[in-house]
Amino acid sequence: MPAWKVILIAVGLAMDAFAVSVGAGTSGRAVGRRAAFRLAFHFGLFQALMPILGWWLGTRVAAALAPVDHWLAFGLLAFIGARMVRNGFAPDGAPRAGDPSRGASLLMLSVATSIDAFAVGLSLAMLQVRIWEPAAVIGVVTALMTWVGHRAGSRLRGALGRGHAPGRSSALGERLEVAGGILLILVGLNILVGHLRA
Repeated sequence: MPAWKVILIAVGLAMDAFAVSVGAGTSGRAVGRRAAFRLAFHFGLFQALMPILGWWLGTRVAAALAPVDHWLAFGLLAFIGARMVRNGFAPDGAPRAGDPSRGASLLMLSVATSIDAFAVGLSLAMLQVRIWEPAAVIGVVTALMTWVGHRAGSRLRGALGRGHAPGRSSALGERLEVAGGILLILVGLNILVGHLRA
């Protein structure tokens, strides 16, 4: 397969991870370069592993997973997004969800944003394409786009919050968290609608 096609596939697959990382950056719960690295590393790793898994399992699993892969991605993204929206509207002092770049949230987001890569692996198996180079490119492109998305989201949050009083900055952060959660839900809906229309 030509390199330019692999890069286009990688960029297309990385768009979900990019959108999710922007949402994580604007939420204010995944702060700093370490959080950006955790998101980039895990999203890139899962995006590289999923096509390998899809390629390995081949066409036998394609028929079984095709009807539900988009529902699974939507469900995971909607769950995380709904938690962020709920936290954005939580009263002051109420318990809030932790960093989405850690623990179960990170695992769920990694799986949700990489499910399409599994289907790509199945397709490459059908085309008899060697998987190792495409998987590596997909992983690296996703990691880079995730890093850029998180940093852009963090800078947006900082730019919008600059010059506000502490109470207003807190309120802005809560609204940005709601926006980030809605973004995750929209990404999930996009995956769902795209598969239902196909």
